[in-house]
Amino acid sequence: MTLMNLHDGWTLRAVSGPFPAGLADARVPARVPGCVHTDLVREGLISDPFDGDAEAGQQWIGDTVWEYRCAFDWSPDGHARHDLVAEGLDTVATVAVNGVVVGRTENQHRTYRFDVDGTLREGRNELTVQFAAPVPEAQRRSAATGPRPHVNHHPYNALRKMACNFGWDWGIDVATSGIIRPIGLHGWSGVRIASVRPLVDIDGQTGLLTVHVGVERASPAQAGAVLFGGQGGADDVGQEPVSIVVDIDGRQTQVVSTASSAIVRVRIPDVRRWWPVGHGAPELYDLKVTAAPTGAAEVDEWSGRVGFRTVELVTAPDADGSPFNILVNGELVLVRGANWIPDHAFLTEIDADRCHRRLVDAAEANINLLRVWGGGIYETEEFYRRCDELGVLVWQDFLFACAAYAEEAWLAAEVEAEAREAITRLSAHPSLILWNGNNENIWGYVDWDWRRQLAGRSWGDGYYRELFPRLLAELDPTRPYSDGSPFSFSDYLHPNDPRHGTMHIWDVWNQKDYTVYRQHRPRFASEFGFQGPPAYSTLTRVVHDVPLDPYGHQMLVHQKAIDGNLKLERGMRGHLPEPRTFDDWHWATQLNQAHAIRCGIEHFRSLTPYNTGTIMWQLNDNWPVVSWAAVDFDEHRKPMWYALRDAYRPRLLTVQPRAARLAAVLVNDTAEPWHGELLARRVRFDGVVLAEHRFPARVAERRATTVALPAEFSVSGDPTGEVLVATAVHDGQADPSFARAMWNYAEVVDQDLDADPIDVVVERVPAGYRLTVTARSYVRDLTLLADRVDPQSSVDDALISLLPAESAVLTVTSAIDVDPSEFAAPSVLRHANGLQARQPAGAAR
Repeated sequence: MTLMNLHDGWTLRAVSGPFPAGLADARVPARVPGCVHTDLVREGLISDPFDGDAEAGQQWIGDTVWEYRCAFDWSPDGHARHDLVAEGLDTVATVAVNGVVVGRTENQHRTYRFDVDGTLREGRNELTVQFAAPVPEAQRRSAATGPRPHVNHHPYNALRKMACNFGWDWGIDVATSGIIRPIGLHGWSGVRIASVRPLVDIDGQTGLLTVHVGVERASPAQAGAVLFGGQGGADDVGQEPVSIVVDIDGRQTQVVSTASSAIVRVRIPDVRRWWPVGHGAPELYDLKVTAAPTGAAEVDEWSGRVGFRTVELVTAPDADGSPFNILVNGELVLVRGANWIPDHAFLTEIDADRCHRRLVDAAEANINLLRVWGGGIYETEEFYRRCDELGVLVWQDFLFACAAYAEEAWLAAEVEAEAREAITRLSAHPSLILWNGNNENIWGYVDWDWRRQLAGRSWGDGYYRELFPRLLAELDPTRPYSDGSPFSFSDYLHPNDPRHGTMHIWDVWNQKDYTVYRQHRPRFASEFGFQGPPAYSTLTRVVHDVPLDPYGHQMLVHQKAIDGNLKLERGMRGHLPEPRTFDDWHWATQLNQAHAIRCGIEHFRSLTPYNTGTIMWQLNDNWPVVSWAAVDFDEHRKPMWYALRDAYRPRLLTVQPRAARLAAVLVNDTAEPWHGELLARRVRFDGVVLAEHRFPARVAERRATTVALPAEFSVSGDPTGEVLVATAVHDGQADPSFARAMWNYAEVVDQDLDADPIDVVVERVPAGYRLTVTARSYVRDLTLLADRVDPQSSVDDALISLLPAESAVLTVTSAIDVDPSEFAAPSVLRHANGLQARQPAGAAR
């Protein structure tokens, strides 16, 4: 077999639409894989779409028809078949070889294979791919079939294209066109492997591997492969025998089949189980599948890795409603999750290294599950492979979000083909433990006035309730399925009922104070979040308003949420002083985001095991923007990331209000029970201990224990000048597996905090700089905004609260050579105290 990549020599041409006159008849060098926007940027024809207010002036790109063209040399290679294979075309495209149309595409989320034997010629050949303008195409289809409700301003629900490509409340509107995945010529003879579905189960200590292999034969008389699933049929009779060999860690099993699909079963004694992080090692087995006509020398091969584990989703009613319990290998997983969006607005700019860095961000934040959200894409093999290796679970949405979708044949056929391919492609990955039908669409039908607007038209219910369950039963019955998120698992319950299944909590961001999180009691919170700006260097790289202002023109371009800045202001009110400067606004909104997320997660986890999981919105960004992300587009961990890391520690100690009292809650998401003491102290800001008590405490594995605190700790004599400190003690020492918990009796805005509470020593170290910070009085949320000195730097810790005489060491990784005192400047080394009054300039000591 031969694979000839067609990635070189491409040009791009604007065919029709509102493009600038300078592009008429111009041939622009194009990179494949790539897209129009990145090619135009590379050639200097447009500015960076992310910079300033460039977005508005570049809307013509999504209204233009674009043609890609390349020429390539080909000569007969002796193979019986030659296919043009396009792994990703974005989106509605006409493909021609030497002027002959060989295929048309309708779906960004599918692979296409076109027989080109009748159009290839020896010598020079020409390949063209012409893309319909995505915005007018979506509008045309929406109008033709009857508009259906959707969020945002383009009818993205009329195309099988990444929804957030048309903009979102955190995303830039850059409707792209392009060859976004590899494209090439596949020459082959005999047979090729069309699909592999390795499904796993465990019987006692024995791993059960069932490999479904689809094959296609090169001979036209014997063609008829089942590309994505299926078991063959009567038309398979009499086909040439094919030898299929499955090799798992050197153990080989062979079958010979005359059908277009075959099943190979393998038993693995004493199997090493794949476990999610925190439950065991993510053991993986190498798997190789080969296929060839019996006696033939040429062999086709597929390789991957599998992990043996069982998955169960328990939603059966209980005394409190309906849980949402994910069990892996029979063990309940308490989910500490984050929602995942595409990590770049231009998908071809996400390489394996960037993907790996984001997953490290997740793992180091103690995240054990990522939900791949339905407004994005089915992620790359690199994403799932790394999740397999890290033991990070994946919840995968089918790609339907915040909109009603037509179920007529023109779209339904694409949806089924897309789902079959995705289910098949991802079946090998043990990290994938749940399929979900859609994001908020069932909720939208119930609550967002869709029923009246639709006037009887279809809206996607048939996909979520019939098609996807049927396809999973056929292709992959080993994984559970949820009709949607949120979902209550009954026709007679509101889909966002907190007592049942999954819940999305957006009243806090949209309407209410973040302490309202404590009024919610979800069985499982699969979306909730709070906004904050990106790192200062990320923001100022693209926002150039003079002076910088939260309501500056370019600033508002990078704030996509409806009334986003007003919600940021409302969210800070009563918590933090009103910012006096833009620098204070930036720090205060970042800090408030961190406080809000910590408040929500610690409350939800304190309800363990009534609540079995949280999936905060969101881990990452797809461009530089004010958003709900923990890691910004330039890969800076925002203060909220550190709050997330601390709130998601496997062992969590948190102080929570319970009726008229305070309580300390110990959450133990480990396999080992814990016992010891709880030390509670009420401490004045100058360090004087006003009350102290020790309580015996124990907490079982994967459970939580609540310890009610006496009135002397629940009520402060001076809320503005005291703090409650709770510490888990084992064998007479503070147990490092639990971080200590602090309860502030008053919000920052009402506290009598010293505006200049620290002494700082800064020194160079081999990898960068080290700051030793010592508190003279109580300091809240000490945070080093190191990127303000070096945008490429990182720091190991943040949001540190210290009592008098306590010290913290912050390590900055940085390659630049600067005066070390720059890292101690008041605009760089921040704390909540400094928001109370203008902090005097201080020098490093």
